[in-house]
Order: sequence, then structure tokens, then C-alpha cells
Amino acid sequence: MAIVKPFKGLRPATREICEELACLPYDVMNTGEATRMAAGKPKSLLHVTRAEIDCPPGTDVHAETVYEKSVKNFKMFRDKGWLVQDEQPCFYVYAQTMEGRTQYGIVGCAACADYANGVIKKHELTRPDKEEDRMVLTRHVNANLEPVFFAYKAVPAIDAIVADVTSREPVYDFTAEDGFGHRFWVISCRETNRRLEELFATEVPCTYVADGHHRTAAAARIGEERRRANPLHDGSEEYNYFMAVHFPDTQLQIIDYNRVVNDLNGLTPGELVARLEECFHVQDAGRKAFRPTRLHEFGMYLEGHWFRLIARPEALDDSDPVNVLDVTILSRHVLSKIFDIQDLRRSTRVDFVGGIRGLGELQRRVDSKEARVAFALYPVSMEQLINIADTGNIMPPKTTWFEPKLRSGLVIHELD
Repeated sequence: MAIVKPFKGLRPATREICEELACLPYDVMNTGEATRMAAGKPKSLLHVTRAEIDCPPGTDVHAETVYEKSVKNFKMFRDKGWLVQDEQPCFYVYAQTMEGRTQYGIVGCAACADYANGVIKKHELTRPDKEEDRMVLTRHVNANLEPVFFAYKAVPAIDAIVADVTSREPVYDFTAEDGFGHRFWVISCRETNRRLEELFATEVPCTYVADGHHRTAAAARIGEERRRANPLHDGSEEYNYFMAVHFPDTQLQIIDYNRVVNDLNGLTPGELVARLEECFHVQDAGRKAFRPTRLHEFGMYLEGHWFRLIARPEALDDSDPVNVLDVTILSRHVLSKIFDIQDLRRSTRVDFVGGIRGLGELQRRVDSKEARVAFALYPVSMEQLINIADTGNIMPPKTTWFEPKLRSGLVIHELD
């Protein structure tokens, strides 16, 4: 069963500080974007998570001076009283609202041991170099600055506790620059915290990494490093745990993750359509953006026109939960077979566009000649994600896109 425990969170001292301090995760932006986002905001956590913005222009983001600046800024945030620590271990509830839909997550500490023993289930591969990149800052600041995004199969008793907590006034409540709403509650009742921990331990057999596979793997490795380095290790240390927001699966919605290809692999547009007819019914959908409305239906934007592609029965393979995914069908019968793109992780001929950017971004890239053709996919479902994780399978690269992104800075977990 899942180990999820409360912790003494380090968090913004006031609502006003929270609104300025909270920021997007450090890995969804480049240095220039981070600089613009933090402009005029001395309290933005980007001064800690992207400290190169406070270093001379051109400084390598992985330079030791950047990490030293992160540590210095993090200490300054505490010294100025912008961040204060709760006196007792707490769970927290974090609500995000996007386009009228709200999802409620429980912020607590997951166990590094659960990642090692498979209680925390994953659906993507990770790379050691990317894990190391996520680990360096954690080593320097000795804290989980940013939570990972987990899911669990909904438990009515947990839902009831969350409903009771969120019936009260939140400690933080703001709308971010993207229009998404963020609210945050502290669960200070010892009995409620005890009950939540008990419910996870008795009613939640496993949790699922929804977003943040590399940060999860990095956190688990940090815990293992600390364990090996501590001859007095007894398992109770904070480094054995890392911060995650746990959302019930019934509230989560995955949005589309689309593809653009830079060339037609020597084919003319007419030849491409002819090749597609081998595995798809191809229909001209006109100039209005076509969004797939069901599984095995795709949109294609080519030469100023949208096409509707419907996979033929012979293109479908339901022998396992990965083969039936639309990203697998597209990769196998289009990207690999027609475009000769065999390695999605390394090919420079294909790019991935999160559905939050809209189908207009696909059109823009093709119309501007940044790409020659774009493919819109129907989103993967939470049921598919859970099925793949439960069966020990791995999704193809860039399959799931969760939105809204978790804001960093609402609460921080220190490792000591």
C-alpha cells in the first residue's frame, strides 16, 4: 500500500507573498522566459529554481555559481520572512481551476522506498543524465522545491475529507497570469492528518506518476544517496520522502499531445496522401481546424488543408495496451513507415506540441514553413494510463500532457 505522510511545510508567509512567489516549474521555460516572468518580482521562486537569471548574461545554467546563487537566494527568502515553516506535520490540499473544471490534490510526502518497490508506478522511461540534472539543485538547497504530480484511484473517504477541508476559506487564493485559478488549504487538525495517512496506507494500493518522471526518479536517487551516506540511518529521516501532489484519477483529464514533421521524406503532398490511404481512410476536412473526437481518429494539416484520418481495422492491434494507443498507431504506420523516423527520442525531424497551445499552433508551424505537416491526436485517457502502468508497460515518448501545471512555491519540503 502507498506511504503518504504529512510534513512540516515551508511556505509563503501571506497570501500577497504567495501570489508573487508562486511560479511555473523550472523545466517548462528557458532562461529568457524565466527572466521575463520574474521581472519586477523579487519574491518569485524563479530566483531560486532558475537562479541564472540573477547571474551575468550567458552564464551556463549548470555552472556552480548558479547553484550557489540558488542557495544564497533560498536563504534570503527565509531570512526576509517570505517563507516560514509550519510547526507540525501537515497535509495540504491544492486546487487548480482551468476553464471551469477544478481538480483537488493532496500535498504530502511520498516514500522513496515506494518508488524502488513499484508501489509508485510509472509509464515513461527516464534517462540518467536528465535525472542527474534534476538532482543537482536538490543537493544544493537540501529541499524539494517543486512537487511532482501523482494520481491515485479515487477513494470516497478521502474525497469526503477533501470536500470538508475545501468548504473553508483557503490560505492562498489567486489567479495566475494564464487565467488558471489556484487555491491552497493547510490541514492543521492532527486527527484529520492521521486519518488521511491511514487511508492511503489501507485504501490506496499504489500511486501513479502522472507528470514528472525524471523529478520522481531523481528524488528517489537523492534518498538513496543520503541513506548510504548516513551510518545512523533509521528510515525516519526526511530525505526518505519527497513532495508530491496526489490527485484522484476521476478528476484528471489528459489533453492532446500532437506532432509536427519537418519534411515529407521526399514525397509530394499527393504521394503522402496516397501512402496514408494504405492504413487510413483519408477525408478532406477543409480549411477549418479538425480536432479528433474519438480514438483512432486523427487530424492532419498539410498545404493549408485539414484532413480527417480514420485508422483502418488492419492498422489496429489490441494485443496489449500500448499497441492500441493512437500515438503508437501514428508512430508505427506513419512516422516510422512513411517518414522513416525510427527514434522519436532523438530524431530532429519531428517535434511535439502540447495541446494547451491549440490546433492553431500546428497550423502556424506548417504555414510558416517551420514544419511541412502536422498531426493532431485524440488524448490518452486516465484509464489507458493506469492500465499501461499496472501491466508494467511503457508509453511512447511525449504521450501525455497534463494541464494546468503545478505552481512551485506554494509549499516546500526540506530534507532535514
